[in-house]
Formats: sequence, C-alpha cells, structure tokens
Amino acid sequence: MTEEGSAIPPTAFGVSRRASSQPPPVKQELNAALVRVLCTAAFGVSVLFFVYLWVHDGALGRLLDKAEGPLKYPGTLTGLLSADLMFVQVVLMARIPWIERSFGRDQLVRIHRWSGFTSLTLMLVHVVLLMFSYVVRDGRSPFGSLWWMIADWRGMMLATLGTVLLVVVGITSSRAARKRLRYHSWHLLHLYTFLGIGLVVPHMVWAGSEFKESWAQVCIVSLYVVALGSLLTFRLAMPLLRSVRHQIVVDRVIEDAPGNVSVHLRGRGLDQLRAQAGQFFIWRFKDGRGWTRGNPYALSAAPRGDALRITAKEVGVNSSRLRTLRPGTRVLFEGPYGRFTGNSRHGRKLTAMASGIGITPVRALLEELAYAPGEAVLLYRASSDDDFVLRQELDELAQQRGTRVVYLPGHRPHKPSSWQAEPADEDDHIALQRLVPDISEHDVYICGPDAWGQSAAAAARRAGVPAKHIHLERFAF
Repeated sequence: MTEEGSAIPPTAFGVSRRASSQPPPVKQELNAALVRVLCTAAFGVSVLFFVYLWVHDGALGRLLDKAEGPLKYPGTLTGLLSADLMFVQVVLMARIPWIERSFGRDQLVRIHRWSGFTSLTLMLVHVVLLMFSYVVRDGRSPFGSLWWMIADWRGMMLATLGTVLLVVVGITSSRAARKRLRYHSWHLLHLYTFLGIGLVVPHMVWAGSEFKESWAQVCIVSLYVVALGSLLTFRLAMPLLRSVRHQIVVDRVIEDAPGNVSVHLRGRGLDQLRAQAGQFFIWRFKDGRGWTRGNPYALSAAPRGDALRITAKEVGVNSSRLRTLRPGTRVLFEGPYGRFTGNSRHGRKLTAMASGIGITPVRALLEELAYAPGEAVLLYRASSDDDFVLRQELDELAQQRGTRVVYLPGHRPHKPSSWQAEPADEDDHIALQRLVPDISEHDVYICGPDAWGQSAAAAARRAGVPAKHIHLERFAF
C-alpha cells in the first residue's frame, strides 16, 4: 500500500543532537588513522610471512641451480602472494565495522578491486610459470605439462575449478561487464569468490613444499579460519541478531515525486545502531519471493531514536518493489556502513555536490551537521526540473537552516570529464569557484554516479580544496 503525500519537512524528524554540536573531535579521526596504520602493518606482515615461507623452503638458493629454476621459483612466489591477497579479499568482504568506518566505502572498494585483480593476475602468472618450468625440465608440451599438473598433483582438480570460478568473477567485475549487469546479477556472481578461494587454498597445503612443516600449515589454516570467521560473524550472525533485536518494520511509503519513493521505517532502540547521516544499509524487505536479495540504500534523513528513512529512484525491478511495500513488512538489515559522515569533517564551512538520486545521503547530512546560516552550500544537478528529488525538503532546509541551494538542471555536457549541466561554457573548477567563491575553505561532500563524482572531485582539487577535505561517495558497484 502506498501513501500519496507531500515530502516530510526536516522538522518532522526532530532536531538531531549532532546538528547543534561542534564538528567531531580530532580523536575520532586519530582513531581511524590508527586503524588504517594497523591494517596496513598487518598486510605488510602477512606479505613478509609468505615471502619468508618461500625463502625458508630454499627457493633463493635453487633459483639458478636448475634449468627450470628461473621459472619455477618465481612461479611459487607469485602463487603465495596471490594467496595472501585472497585472504585480504575475504577480510574486506566481511565488512568489519571498525575497518569500514576508518577507510570508508569508496577507499575500500578501490582496495578490493586492486587486490582482487592483482590476486587473479598473480595466480595466472603462477600457473603459466610453473607450466613452462616443467616444459623446460621434462620436455613436455605446454598443455601436456598443464594436464600433468592437474591430474597428478594433489588438490589440483579442486584448484583448477576454483581458478575458473575466480576468472569468471574477475571478468564480470571489469568496468565494461558491470555496466551491462544488474546489481543483483553481479552480486550473485561475486559470491562465487568465496567458493573459488575455498577450492584453491587446500592444494597449497597439500602440494606446496613451503607448507611441508606443521607450523606453516597451522599458520595458513589459521589465517583463513580467522578470515572466514570474520565473514560469518559480521555478514551473517551479527546482522541476524541485530535484525531480531531491533525489529525494524515498514511504517509507511510515500511517493515524493514521479518515480521516487521514500520508505519510512520504525523499530526498537534504533539509536543503539549509532547510525549517522550519510551512511547506508543493506536492506532485505520480507515482502515475498526474492526478499533475500539485499539492496543498498542510503539514509535520506538524519536518523533518530525510533525512525529511519530511505529514498530511491525507481530504475529497476527491486527499487520499483519499494512502492508496493505494506506497513508492518519486516525488514532485515546489515549496517550501518560508510564514512561519508561528519566524522571526516575538518571545519565549519561545507559544500555538498549531488547528482540525481545521490542527493539522498547529502540531504541527510545537511540536516544533521552543524553550521550557521550561509556556511553550507548545496550544488544539485539533475537532468530536468522534474528530476530534483526531495526538492520541497531542500527548500525548507534552506529556509530553516540558511543552506544556500543551487539547482543545476540539464544533461551533462558531451565531454566526459565535466560535472556541470549543459551548457558548460567554462572550465569545471572555474564554474565551482564562481558558484562558491571561498570553496578552498570548505569541506566538499560529493555523491553521485562514478564518472560524475570523479569529475566533481577533480574540479574541487583544482579549485584549491585540500584532498583530505574532499569526501566522495560514488553510486557504483
């Protein structure tokens, strides 16, 4: 059932306690920096551990001893480093809260993509180098050598299947493939990463000479047990327990504008989630067949003790289902996730740049953050006047809090590097400085499609905004 009505003004959600507070203390950013340093150090230690296994096995001494040495031993090293990055992949997929808060979704997505493609590349190099090392040693053909490895080595049948699965995941994770896949199709294929890694790892312990000693086997198994335990804890057990505890249900559904739907949610003790404006959850609405598919939606209003709200544009089957949700529908959730919050803010002045439905977390931020009249600017681009989401609420924010709102209707120029709307007769950073003359003194929050967000961030940097003052949330998977 859908309620038709006007958008709910910011005052209907109450005044956030954060809205009247000073910017967050430096301690929070220092804690995040400490977590980033510890994670980086842990990754460095893991790399050194796998390199040590390679050296301890005598690879350096045998590198040039035999004809196949220059191929075989670099091949084993690339395999070990690939295994290390697989471990990183599992940890990243676990969405461990303090890592998510410290790095932010955007940076973690970049790390995830880099580690995934690098791991896959190293794995394929590992296979090719070993294959040709046995061509040199035994005089086999390349395919004969490969078949001998698969058929005779313990665990290699499983590893081969796992490699095929990881190659499929790698191909479907490329930018070109993601443009052609729906989110849920991509996400389902991406889950095969777990199976692929699970099939690849055993052959290392069974066939790798680096793991012939029991302590090495215990170490590698422990690493993956910890990673798998983190995954099961933070992606399965905790979301289920929190969903049961907070009993979130749909309160009402409102059509804010043609093609845009807001879902109001209520539950028990939602303040204990410690959610912040700018963050997102993965939602599962128990409304019938297909409810198990998770949908990532950002909060479109500052959270308060008993209520949350999300807003989505109807662009596919799953977002269109939001319109048909009935009051009382049970909701399972994961989160909150993301670092697109006031915690990363450095000063009082701020400029928010949004495109299309990217306005949703930005609108929540403008409600929650502390600023005086005239200290906050919103630059909002959409294809036409009819495409500005939550416009009534934005106008009321401007009236009540003194936010300066600039609407920029029009399609993006044909040049792919511009964030502006047509016609764009000046350089991006010049346009930004014209609209916000003191932009270099602002924190800049950017949310929208991937290419648009990159263009906006580049313009902000050229306009003199320090890189650490630019906070980017991209709508991409």
